[in-house]
Amino acid sequence: MFYGAIVWDPWLIVSQIVCLQCLYYLTLGFFMTILVGTRVSRMSLMYFFDFSTLTAATVTGWCAIVSFFLSSAAGAGYMFYLVERAKKCLDFSATLYLVHLFLCIIYGGWPSSITWWIVNFTCLALMALLGERLCIKRELREIPITRLRPIYLPCRCLIQN
Repeated sequence: MFYGAIVWDPWLIVSQIVCLQCLYYLTLGFFMTILVGTRVSRMSLMYFFDFSTLTAATVTGWCAIVSFFLSSAAGAGYMFYLVERAKKCLDFSATLYLVHLFLCIIYGGWPSSITWWIVNFTCLALMALLGERLCIKRELREIPITRLRPIYLPCRCLIQN
């Protein structure tokens, strides 16, 4: 489809946001299980949504921080396939982290940890910039043109006569 002919489709945008959010939390859960799950006796939603778990003071906190960064990088890859446009990557990344902020507020109150804010803003920037980079790389690819029939030039006709 040509990019200039896109019609505004709110259902497509909402479904992309929901799909991106779900994939992000599935990936975050995967990395949390691998990195944090081996260090704690019981995994819970606290490691996803409680701001006090993102701390640089403990090894478990560092594992949670690394999980957020890895999920952010994976989210850029998801945007590459779901969004496919470089100029939309910042919007989708900001929406994802805004929804995450609201879920954190509902779960544990306003995040008062400076580490939480630094990690989430850095992850937002990482996801947006890496997603834009991947999408720009795709958008700037050359369009392959295949020739179905040979082109006859007027010069060639003169040479044959």
